[in-house]
Amino acid sequence: MIFPPEEFAARTAKAQAMMAKRGLAALLLTTEPDVRYFTGFLTRFWESPTRPWFLVVPAAGDPVAVIPGIGAALMARTWITDIRCWSAPDLSDDGVTLLADTLRELAGAGDIGLPSGHETHLRMPLEDYARLAQLLAPQRLTGDGGILRSLRLVKSEAEIAQIAEACRIAARAFARVPEIARPGVPLSQVFRRFQVLALEEGADWVPYLAGAAAHGGYADVISPATDRPLESGDVLMLDTGLTRGGYFCDFDRNYSIGPASPAVRDAHARLIEATQEGFDAARPGATAATLFEAMNRIVTLGGGGSGAGGRLGHGLGMQLTEGPSLIPADTTELRPGMVLTLEPGIDLAPGKMLVHEENIVITDAGAAWLSPPADPDIMEIGT
Repeated sequence: MIFPPEEFAARTAKAQAMMAKRGLAALLLTTEPDVRYFTGFLTRFWESPTRPWFLVVPAAGDPVAVIPGIGAALMARTWITDIRCWSAPDLSDDGVTLLADTLRELAGAGDIGLPSGHETHLRMPLEDYARLAQLLAPQRLTGDGGILRSLRLVKSEAEIAQIAEACRIAARAFARVPEIARPGVPLSQVFRRFQVLALEEGADWVPYLAGAAAHGGYADVISPATDRPLESGDVLMLDTGLTRGGYFCDFDRNYSIGPASPAVRDAHARLIEATQEGFDAARPGATAATLFEAMNRIVTLGGGGSGAGGRLGHGLGMQLTEGPSLIPADTTELRPGMVLTLEPGIDLAPGKMLVHEENIVITDAGAAWLSPPADPDIMEIGT
């Protein structure tokens, strides 16, 4: 396992204390990060949508895994000892009866909570969920009252260490971009070779890589690569969410192909200034909205509205994007242990923008960098 059993036992105890306050007899978890949060069960097999996976966290005692038999051996290598399996896929009863029996045993007649708020989903067929509710009636399936969100907002020291290592790996790969990018090289080739660099530097996987290359700025920050060759005057941006030990980094770097124009140089320097303002504002007791406002004043020159891309950052951890969102409406209070991205963007002209992103952690004393902060001067390649 990535972490010792004590890490998962502590998470379980915190969850059970919160469950007691909300009157929940059990939690039912169905998604990869929520199951992994309590078990350490790390596998790429979740890419297959064929089988559902369940974890039950009772009001007292250790979690119980209710999973397809194909996962039994790997789950047995975690700290979980009660592993109940069925032969999946079963087109008539894909674990539903086994799960209902387990929930009745562990929760009695009490309410069962499922994560149900923003940025959650249910990873089981809707028909099976309806059948589960019918089998459990009059026992209630209800929301978890935000327990999982609250727990996962604040990372342990062990989690922060994994994110920090992912950031170091990405930083080394970004430093090597001049090896793979130059005029005439197709953007698609840069994307492929950057993933190789990330793996060479120690990434486990590179689940996310986006970016762009266009003259004087780019139109968006989520597009896949095209075969268009890089040209002098382009701004190349690469944004990676690579993982180490199941935890993401998420930051980007901008490069000028050939000499940067004055507009690009000024915009890049202003993005770094905005990021620093967000960093300085990031302290316990501040809110997600506070960080948005600090950065937005810089990227809009105090003109109101919002910078390119909408929100100016988000939470980070087992998923590429987690709560909170750095937007005016998010009043989530920052606490030590929260890991965030700072992601200001600037519109240069219609269809042209620059975006910069860094990763930070909130400490008792303020913020600390997890990604090494970029220099205000944009790196020029091929000059």
